[in-house]
Amino acid sequence: MTVPLLWSLRQKYPDSEIWFVSRPFAKDLVEAVQGVHFLPVDLKVKHKGLPGLIRLFKELNQLGPWDAVIDLHSVLRTHVLTSLFKLSGTKVSKIDKGRKEKKALTRKNKKDFRRLLSTQERYRQVFTNAGYPFDMVEFPGKELYGQVTYSKNTGDSSPPLGDSGGPLIGIAPFAKHQWKMWPEEKMKELMQMLEKAGFQIYLFGGPGEEQEKLEEWASKLKNARTFAGQLSMAQELKLISTLSVMVSMDSANMHFASLAGTRVVSIWGATHPYAGFYGFGQSTDDAVQIELPCRPCSVFGNKPCHRGDFACMMGITPKMVFNKIVKK
Repeated sequence: MTVPLLWSLRQKYPDSEIWFVSRPFAKDLVEAVQGVHFLPVDLKVKHKGLPGLIRLFKELNQLGPWDAVIDLHSVLRTHVLTSLFKLSGTKVSKIDKGRKEKKALTRKNKKDFRRLLSTQERYRQVFTNAGYPFDMVEFPGKELYGQVTYSKNTGDSSPPLGDSGGPLIGIAPFAKHQWKMWPEEKMKELMQMLEKAGFQIYLFGGPGEEQEKLEEWASKLKNARTFAGQLSMAQELKLISTLSVMVSMDSANMHFASLAGTRVVSIWGATHPYAGFYGFGQSTDDAVQIELPCRPCSVFGNKPCHRGDFACMMGITPKMVFNKIVKK
């Protein structure tokens, strides 16, 4: 969700030098933006705990001096880092996550149901507060992420799927928390409808249990395939950039597809686009959801359904999602 802002920042300040500090998986995301360097953080060994954060601070200090340090995360680890930078005399700007507003949006009683600032806008405000205002410009995701080559285990530079010639559709059925996932039986029914309509299906997910499940699903369809657990982040983004549409939960794949310039039909249950985590550049008309007085009950989808019937997801039918995909 940060990458389009880095692109816009570079357009406004082309001579700036930006270092992005995050977990290793993000490297392929941000290095596509010219002028952005990446420093991976090893939170399990090298940068673990307070001694590790002090080590990270020293590493960053050696790359400085810095005109500004931008904290887009605002958690305990980054609070430690920014405190060290403040003590060293470096200007620090932190995100306002709007925790109070989000609590009011998701509370069970007397819910304050209104659209909150998008996460991207909250990010942009941090840069403005640091003295680097900019306007958002169009992000060329398809161009940036469509230039890598695939690994050998995918075959050609454009992985073959089938001979139907139908449009490519991505299906990303999983999310970090179960209350953001549409029931599997409904997703399987949707895939059967899509295959019958002539779509070619790519299934997206992570290695391990998700990969095994997707391989099983793909084996039961004539025109479906999965590369789960086989591609690098850059390769997966290129594959996503070839899709006509991605079907996802409120999950990382919604944001990956948004980066790659692919239309997303997203399915929402416990969470809601009003919390500010909708895919960058996506149309809100492509969000599949049913309005209930209890929604949203969670910002991140990590709280069990207090009704006990998971009505927000159970009420969404495969036909509703199919019609949204084909715009009926």
